[in-house]
Amino acid sequence: MMKELNKTTVEKKDRPVKILQFGEGNFLRAFVDWQIDIANEKGVMDAGVAICQPIIDPEHKVLGMIDLLHKQDNMYHVYLEGIENKKPAKDVRLVKSVMDSFNPYVEYEKYERYFLSPELKITISNTTEAGIRYEEGDDLTACPPKSYPAKMTALLYKRFKHFNGDPTKGLCIICCELIENNGSTLHEYVIKHAEYNGLGQEFIDWVERNCHFCDTLVDRIVPGFPRDTINEIKEEIGYDDNLVVKAELYHLWAIGGPGYKEVMKELPLDKAGLHVIFMPSIKQFRDKKVRILNGSHTGMVPIGLQMGCETVMDAFNTPAIEKFVNDMVAEEVIPMIEEDQNELKAFAAGILERFYNPFIKHMLKTISLNSLSKWEARNYPTVKDNWFKAHRLAEHELFTFAALLTLYSGKTGFQPDDTAEFVEFIRKNWDSNDAEATVEKIVKSNIFTVDFSEVEGFIPAVAAYVKDIEALGMAEALKKFQSK
Repeated sequence: MMKELNKTTVEKKDRPVKILQFGEGNFLRAFVDWQIDIANEKGVMDAGVAICQPIIDPEHKVLGMIDLLHKQDNMYHVYLEGIENKKPAKDVRLVKSVMDSFNPYVEYEKYERYFLSPELKITISNTTEAGIRYEEGDDLTACPPKSYPAKMTALLYKRFKHFNGDPTKGLCIICCELIENNGSTLHEYVIKHAEYNGLGQEFIDWVERNCHFCDTLVDRIVPGFPRDTINEIKEEIGYDDNLVVKAELYHLWAIGGPGYKEVMKELPLDKAGLHVIFMPSIKQFRDKKVRILNGSHTGMVPIGLQMGCETVMDAFNTPAIEKFVNDMVAEEVIPMIEEDQNELKAFAAGILERFYNPFIKHMLKTISLNSLSKWEARNYPTVKDNWFKAHRLAEHELFTFAALLTLYSGKTGFQPDDTAEFVEFIRKNWDSNDAEATVEKIVKSNIFTVDFSEVEGFIPAVAAYVKDIEALGMAEALKKFQSK
């Protein structure tokens, strides 16, 4: 018989709450809390997490997630599936690192007890991309304030007052929101709120000296609750767990900022064998990941969709596409990144291995969202570097741009999820009889912030690929490209 999941059926160690986490969603539970659980088990940490629900329910009710966490004494399974060395692999873990969870709008006193605790060392957040925003006039005296930056300002100010400016009571503030410079942006808004509300220079100095705001890059695909297979999973794990989180095996957490060494001491996840990297700045690392992983996705999508593929795995199960992406990364992307080439090859191999994962349905249509701006940000830098540093055209990248234009042309039946006026411009100006004029109009329009024709030969090369794709179809055009 299936057991309930709570402290009556599972032994759970009480740990000091050193981490206050803003966000109770699938990602943080399958990424951060899962890592802390491993670090606790391996003895490199002894830290409990208290989860704070960051968003208010209109009626101030405890939302379902907090309710479910309470029912299961804040325990749940993380169910990982993926590919390791091109073979299917799986790992299932019962996570016991969460000590408490609450809604601060209902249990403000509990929230205050945690953020004024001398044991607290770290805050972690994933309040979505919209969570880190500056709202002028947000009431810092509210219990709690509305926006996340205002919550953090009020929390730090009360902590500063409570401990009389004790320099040892600052916090490590780690953001997982999917925006560039997430921690730096939160820091900027906290100081802005402090100045707007006249909290005093002494407090601002305390924040600057003793609180460490980190920029991070997080990477793990987390589909979440496995609705379709939950009954089989419950049978397998032997518990009636209604908070199972499904995710891929791969994980990566890059953490950087001026105070990264302090954070390394408080959060030594790397010492537990986890893929966590600390560095003074994550910019270079982010650029590398964007070019290799995201650039591969953006380049592959218009080719795969025009060859009848629906998912990343469909595309990578198509030998011509698999070879194309691997060749593009090896020949055009990696040589333009100024780092140890062997390390980069290993990094790229680990990233590209994820494309073979049969357990994660990563839809090409979903990845295609806003492909025009994505191609400019993720793929064009490689084209530019190949031309200006190595004096050659990045032909694979140019082929992906031709594939993107034909996908958006209106001739393929595909409806892009992108800026409507840009899609309309491409379709209105599309002339199959004059590919070069078509490409030139698009490249020199206001769709892009850079004129790609700064790379000599860009327009005629892309136009030649557009002609091939239109005349032969994508599969044959790709075959012709690869036979050169």
